[in-house]
Amino acid sequence: MTRRDALTVPNLLTYGRIIAVPVVAALLLVPGSGARWAAVIIFVVAAVSDFFDGYLARTLNQTSALGRMLDPIADKLIVAALLVALAADGTITGLNVLAAVFILMREIFVSGLREFLGGTVVIHVSQIAKWKTAAQLVAISVLLIAPLAETAAPAVEILGLVVLWIAAALTVYTGIDYIRGGLPYLTEAE
Repeated sequence: MTRRDALTVPNLLTYGRIIAVPVVAALLLVPGSGARWAAVIIFVVAAVSDFFDGYLARTLNQTSALGRMLDPIADKLIVAALLVALAADGTITGLNVLAAVFILMREIFVSGLREFLGGTVVIHVSQIAKWKTAAQLVAISVLLIAPLAETAAPAVEILGLVVLWIAAALTVYTGIDYIRGGLPYLTEAE
């Protein structure tokens, strides 16, 4: 891979998403609505870039092995970090933390499965897995905004938690789908 391949527009968008992770998480630790709004804006831009990096890679014929590796890592990093940060700041509490735990368990399991299978087996991303990622990003966006919504905050928070549980259900479903796809390779005799 050349330096030019590493610096394609789609890869730059993915790098931006990865850089956004600690920035958004740190902003959630800063008291006040200004930092929270900055976190919301950066997160939404990062989430929207998730659509554009893949779209541009295909449209501009700039797909790369680096991009195929980094894109799902960036997705998992931003989702995992923000779920942990939202639990830490008290936005996600009680039994709703289980939705976040289910999401984190699946993401770690699928990453391990992909690593185990290496380059020998490719398990393609399904349409439902894309919806799962979208639901996760929408849930996190709404939950980031909830404390800023003032009089509508309880309704916005409930909406965010409902979407979080929908994302968790889709996450578990797609995790089972990945297990089914990888199971024949996990049960092979060595």
